[in-house]
Amino acid sequence: MAKLSIRIDLDGSGRLGPGKIALLERIAEHGSISAAGRSMAMSYRRAWELVADLNARFASPLVAAQGGGRRGGGATLTPFGHHLVARYRLIEREAERAVRDHLAAVESAARPGGPVTP
Repeated sequence: MAKLSIRIDLDGSGRLGPGKIALLERIAEHGSISAAGRSMAMSYRRAWELVADLNARFASPLVAAQGGGRRGGGATLTPFGHHLVARYRLIEREAERAVRDHLAAVESAARPGGPVTP
């Protein structure tokens, strides 16, 4: 079945889409930015850059990180981070419901297995 992918373009060059939302969900699941990144085959640096960008783009931070040390660090989603993820998932569900018939029509017109190469 054809699937809809939602990307929200914010003012400037900021974007919020499935990859960043998945990273936030993994941070909530793993309690760590580095573990979340690893679970997505993403480098530690890239995961931290995405989190820093997300935190800078919103009036309230999405992720609260604790520095490392003897007991190790960690990260959690803030209440606002949880709210934003839930809101994004709601937008996805409502959009998918709204375009379900159109996606089915596109899917039925698509060639099985992709393009035919000569």
